[in-house]
Amino acid sequence: MPDRAGTADAAQEGILRRQSLRESAARTYARALPIVPVRARGMTIEGADGRRYLDCLSGAGSLALGHNHPVVLEAIRSVLDSGAPLHALDLATPVKDAFTTELFRTLPGDLADRARVQFCGPAGSDAVEAAIKLVRTATGRSGLLAFSGAYHGMTAGALEASGGAQDVRVARLPYPYDYRCPFGVGGARGAELSARWTEQLLDDPKSGVPLPAAMLVEPVQGEGGVIPAPGPWLRRMRELTAARGIPLIADEVQTGVGRTGAFWAVEHSGVVPDVMVLSKAIGGSLPLAVVVYRDGLDLWQPGAHAGTFRGNQLAMAAGAATLAYVRENGLAERAAVLGGRMLERLRRFAAEQPCVGDVRGRGLMIGLELVAAEAGEAPFSRAAGPDGNSRARDGRGRGDRSGSTDPLGSGEPGGTSGGSGAGGTVHASRNGTGGECDHRGNGPADGRRHNNGGQEQQSCRKAGSPGRDGTHRGNGRNRGHGSTDAYLDGPGHSGGAVAESGAVPGPGVFDVRAAGGTSFGGGPPAAPLLAAEVQQECLRRGLIVELGGRYSSVVRLLPPLTITDEQAEAVLDRLTDAISSAVRNGGGVRDAYPSVPRPPRLAPPGTSR
Repeated sequence: MPDRAGTADAAQEGILRRQSLRESAARTYARALPIVPVRARGMTIEGADGRRYLDCLSGAGSLALGHNHPVVLEAIRSVLDSGAPLHALDLATPVKDAFTTELFRTLPGDLADRARVQFCGPAGSDAVEAAIKLVRTATGRSGLLAFSGAYHGMTAGALEASGGAQDVRVARLPYPYDYRCPFGVGGARGAELSARWTEQLLDDPKSGVPLPAAMLVEPVQGEGGVIPAPGPWLRRMRELTAARGIPLIADEVQTGVGRTGAFWAVEHSGVVPDVMVLSKAIGGSLPLAVVVYRDGLDLWQPGAHAGTFRGNQLAMAAGAATLAYVRENGLAERAAVLGGRMLERLRRFAAEQPCVGDVRGRGLMIGLELVAAEAGEAPFSRAAGPDGNSRARDGRGRGDRSGSTDPLGSGEPGGTSGGSGAGGTVHASRNGTGGECDHRGNGPADGRRHNNGGQEQQSCRKAGSPGRDGTHRGNGRNRGHGSTDAYLDGPGHSGGAVAESGAVPGPGVFDVRAAGGTSFGGGPPAAPLLAAEVQQECLRRGLIVELGGRYSSVVRLLPPLTITDEQAEAVLDRLTDAISSAVRNGGGVRDAYPSVPRPPRLAPPGTSR
């Protein structure tokens, strides 16, 4: 009697082998996820080998309702059964009219009242190209402002505006990245410096940047590592651009349709952009992309932007059904609540796991940044920030650095170090054995931590297993001489200047590069090898996740908005177990030493645009 499992495995291996022989070297997801999906429903995928997976990739964010949702299938069937044309170029059809009506119903009010929509080729990249062409036509200017870490697609103009551009004709601005702040301060102060940088660049006649045609921004950077834009900062970008007659383009390709806990991510800040670029989820799992913009920009000529497949009737029907279902069933609001619970559990896990440098996100767009951490090192203490980012506080004085700074001790028992905190002073006592750490700062309110000048205290004794009352125990091997510069920024931070765990003996500053890291803006070195191993451990446990971030070291979760509470718990169980297993296998340690070859720079994973 034939072995069914063996036959299924052989069939899958044959398909994968033929794919590797026939398809281009540019393929991405297929390399890390060697599965052959044959059936899917909701967030469950079944492979040709019979294995089932929870899908937290969701078509790179395209599947707001998951795979084959009944309302989507019904909408597609209704078009197929009606005899309506499936291909209509840009002609008016009842299906297109229904989609446009539903889309306008969801837009921010101030934009919907004066909006125009351009249907593009069925990919986000083409919509970005169209948006750039639109504003250049309307303003008569050619320059563009974009941000570090951005990702806008794979076509020429979209790539030029993305963070990995090589041949740059776009002015690059610093994006507020709290965990690896380009200014080394993080928090509200880091965002303020980013805004000041932008204002100075625009107003300085010798900045080398003429008045641009537009500013292009992601309300939450997705491929850049799941980095939410702080609300005050995004509002400041709106003020700066509006005052200077610069159109603001919001790239909502991945953040739209309820993903972040609001229907459109710009709604978190109350910002109304001049242009919105939309794709992915608006097609209900089928290819569709549009640009929505205020009518004053509608100055291009007929045919200025066209495409043979911009009249995708099936995608419009599926998209209209998806938009209506998300709106009518409050799925954006549910994403905010469930995403908040998932973030909280992940932060509790991160507090006991040194390799998780940061946990952040908005709604059901979640990222864990993995870092190289020596075994036995005490984990960071984190508290959620008001903008959805976590706040790392292992001696990190985030804030305006207005407090005093104590010199770092010699590493002998009783040696101390301190620095400025947000609204207070961070004072971290680092004893060679059994020392206590007392962190005082302006932590977000969460029961123990208090806003408005409150104190956060935490005992960090190093010997034994983790406790639940804020006490973390480790091997107590902190030693060596160091020096502070303005504030202590935690282990491995160049600004913090502390020799940790004996990794850098003797006097001097702890440099992340000494441990083989390639990180920027301070922080322990990124751990791309560990992240890749975590992804594979997740796959072994039946969980599909994506990697992203500057060094492909951020594990990303993009579950469908229809995920149940039980599925959410299963996702977190499998993910945390996969991380723990990867650490036991030494994944983080391999990232920490330069003798281990690093993987080649990965192509941006968001190739679905």
